[in-house]
This record gives sequence, C-alpha cells and structure tokens, in this order.
Amino acid sequence: MKEKKVWIVGHKNPDTDSICAAITYSYLKNEVEREHPSEKEHKIVYVPRRAGSISAETAFVLDYFKVEAPELIQDVGTQIKDIHIRKTEGVSGHISMKKAWEMMKILDVVTLPVVNAKNKLEGLIVTGDIAKSYMDVLDNTVLSRARTQYRNMVETLEGKIVTGNEHGYFIKGKVVVGVGSLEVLANSVENDDLVIIGDREESQLKCIELNCSCMIVTNGYEISQEVIEAANARDIVIISTPYDTFTVSRLINQSMPIKFFMTKAPDIIHFDEDDFVDEVRDIVAKIRHRDFPVVDENMNYVGMFSRRNLMNTRKKQLILVDHNEKSQAVANIDEAEILEIIDHHRIGSLETMAPVYFRNQPLGCTATIIYQMYQEKNIEIPKQIAGLLCASILSDTLMFRSPTCTAIDKEVGKKLAELADINVEEFAQQMFEAGSNFANKTEDEILNQDFKIFYSGNYAFGVSQISAMSRVELEKVEARIIPCLEKMRVDKKLSMIYVMLTDILNESTYLIYDGDGAANIAAEAFNQPESEEGLVLKGVVSRKKQLIPQLISILAER
Repeated sequence: MKEKKVWIVGHKNPDTDSICAAITYSYLKNEVEREHPSEKEHKIVYVPRRAGSISAETAFVLDYFKVEAPELIQDVGTQIKDIHIRKTEGVSGHISMKKAWEMMKILDVVTLPVVNAKNKLEGLIVTGDIAKSYMDVLDNTVLSRARTQYRNMVETLEGKIVTGNEHGYFIKGKVVVGVGSLEVLANSVENDDLVIIGDREESQLKCIELNCSCMIVTNGYEISQEVIEAANARDIVIISTPYDTFTVSRLINQSMPIKFFMTKAPDIIHFDEDDFVDEVRDIVAKIRHRDFPVVDENMNYVGMFSRRNLMNTRKKQLILVDHNEKSQAVANIDEAEILEIIDHHRIGSLETMAPVYFRNQPLGCTATIIYQMYQEKNIEIPKQIAGLLCASILSDTLMFRSPTCTAIDKEVGKKLAELADINVEEFAQQMFEAGSNFANKTEDEILNQDFKIFYSGNYAFGVSQISAMSRVELEKVEARIIPCLEKMRVDKKLSMIYVMLTDILNESTYLIYDGDGAANIAAEAFNQPESEEGLVLKGVVSRKKQLIPQLISILAER
C-alpha cells in the first residue's frame, strides 16, 4: 500500500504551543487513522513539522518529555518530488546503441539515463543521438574512436566469439570490407583494422598476416582450424555472424557504446527532488528537451520527468495548527492543499481553495482544543503527549495568569499535569527560566523567537513578545535589542514594530517600539502620555487579547 503524507505545521517563529500542537495532533490523527482508515489505496501518515527554529523554552519541554523536535519546513511550494517521476532504470554507458534503441521501444521512451556503478548520473542518450550514429557511417574510424567492445559487436550481429577476448575493445584502426585479391587486401588492410570478410581462407589468413585486430566472418561460414590457430597466435578476435556482408556493414555501427554519443555531465540539464516546480517550468520552457533527469541531494539518479508531468503536480497536503494568518504561515502556503485548521486566535486572512475542517475556539491555547478532540475520539493520552499538551497550556497562559486563560484551559491543564505526573508550579518555573536564558542567543534570535506580523488597513506591523521570570533579565535584553529594532523593521518592510518585554511573575509588560507614529499609537491605545522610550503596561501579558486589539482599534481610525 502506498503511503501518503500529510504535514501538520504551526506558524513561523513557533512557540511551545505551535510545536507541541503539531506533535500531539499528529499522534491523534495517526491513532484515528489506524483504527478507521480513510482510504483503501493509500496509507495516510500524519507528520509533524515546524516552520521555524525551536526556542529555548520549547527545547526544554521536548527534552523533558524525551520527544524529538519536528523537522524544519520553510516552503510548501510544489516540488519535483511532488510530481510523477518516471522510474526509468539507469543504463550503463557501455551498452550498444542497438540495445538502447530496443529498450526505448520497450519502455516507450525517447530518453535513457546513463549511470555509473554507484548510480551517479553520467549522461543522457536520446533518439536523436542514435540517429546521429547512423549519420556517421562515412567515417570508417568511428567504431574505434568510440572504443567499441567486441561483446557489443557479438550482441548486435547475433554472432559468437570464435577466438579472442569478447571483453576487449576495438580502439585503433578502421573498418574494412575484405573483398578483392590478396594484393587489394594488402593495400587496404592496415595494422589493427577490423575486417568484415567472407569465407575465403587465404583472404582470412592474409588479414591475420597484416595484423588486423578483429575479423568478422559473415554468413555463418565455417572457419578453418588453421585460421583459428593463426588468429590465436596473434590474439586476434574472430567473430562469426549469420548476417551477410551488407547487413553486417549496416549494423556494425549500432554496436558502438552509447557513452560515445550521449550528452555528458556537466552539460546535462538535471533537477533536484527539492527544486520548486515554478522555477523548473521557467527553465524547461527555454530548453527543447522532452525529458529531464532527477537526482537526490547526493546526486544519485532518481528518475525522469517530462514536460507533461509538470502539468500534473500533486500539492502538498497540510493541517495548520495554532494559526490561520497567511503572514504567519510557511512560505507558499497558497500552493498547498489545506485540509484542516485547528486554532484559538482571531480569524485571519488565510484563504483556501476548497472547504476545510476549521475548528476555532476562544480558548487560551491550541493544546486545550486538541485535548478535547482526544476526548471526543476516545483516544487515550500517553504520558508524553499529556506532558506536551500541559506545557503548551502553561506556556500560552503564562501558568494560568494570562487574560486569555479560560476556566476550561485551567481545568484541562491540571488534568494533563496529573497524567504527565508533573507539578504545575515547579515545571512551569523551570520552563520559563529555560526560556529566559538569553545569554547564548543573538539579538536576531531573541527578537524572532516569538514574532508575528499583523495588518490593519494600509499598516503592517510586527509584534515580538519576550517573556522572563525576572525584570533584571528583561532589562539586559532590552539594552541589547533596542539598537536592532529599526533594522528589523526595515528588513521586514513593516510600518512599525513593537516588542513586549513581559514580566511573568509581576504580570506586566514594558512595551518598546520603532517606526513613524509607533509611540503615538501605543500611547493612544493605552491612554498614556506619549514616550519615545517605552510604556509600562501593568496587567498586560497577552499579545493576542490585550495588545493587538488595542493597536488595531487605533489604526483602524487612521
């Protein structure tokens, strides 16, 4: 049964809720799928992913409960690996042009990939290359220049080796048809030539005397013992074929190895599995080739795709957790197929091509919603999963102190703490302290660890929230990040940028900002005197419920 993957991913600059929601909801979906498969032809596997770096707080949580961090995904645009890749087997560069042609007909393809023993792509052979080999019949040295193996000649001419080593190569000389008198032969056959000859024994012996490298005896004529012994004495190859001289002359070029005519690396136009289809289309449109090889990250050959395959792409399937804003979603979200959205924030700007399962509840944490879904599906919650869900609630609600925290969040959080066998206050303090350790982080990492962009009318503004158990730690961070605010705002093309320095224990926030009008808007939003340095917001700890609505309300009036 084929496996179909559905990625479950949170927002960019993920917090603990975003990461843990992806993990815990993946577990739930896989358990439900195991009990009640949704498809017969595919096994659906739900895989957690993350859209940004793991914060110190989240790292502590994952380590505490011995859970691996999800893999990073930064772009969900359609890639080459999402289209139909034809698994055309790679061939050796030593096979004959005839064999390549026969394989093309059997496989109904016009291109064969050429690989070495380690499956590295060496070249491509197309039908046009085979046609070219026929056009070179006037060059009687092309067979040796191509370093044609005698085994290829035997295969092409349906013959057999009488003397010599079939694994040897014809590497010098020209191709001669051995007709006429012995005198004519003496004038036409040179050292190392390949001679196509009939049944005249004296002519055969003469060619051996002239030190040809190979004789092809036509029409299946019997070869005398004397000729065989003479050829063996000089290590001359004799091939016997049932074909007549004309047919042999016509077919012999088909024995040349394909590597002589193939397009060789690095001139091969190839693509990686991770290349995005939009970019590939632009390149392919300028190239006349019909088929293109695909390689993996180690340059191993994977398969082929055609121009037509680019028209039939399979979009990545996603479930979004802890967000529904396009600005917070992983890059190229429009190219993906969104199946579900599980969130506790306001309804944002994200649009879907088709109806989706959308569960949005006014709760303090996505994990609370996911807990409810476990109960609804009657799925048992393992200790690890309970720990992740509980940590998410404690993080998002600041240990039940945030105004976003509901009675349901508090009730669920305590139940999960029992299942996870943790003390809420002790664990929360350890978790917040881990998140408050900024010593080993750059200013950019600090600002982006919990950063979101919002829109109101013509305004685009960003809000970063930095939480700590100590006001002293926050003051140290403040001194470091203030010089970086303007650059961050400009780089992200924002009108304004706000940073919440949230003191968890004292339940207050010191708000700093950058941008034209940022100070005025903040002052008006919280009915305080305007200050270029910052504002003390007592009782304000929630970005979602206490800061964003106030700012948007003021911006909406401008």
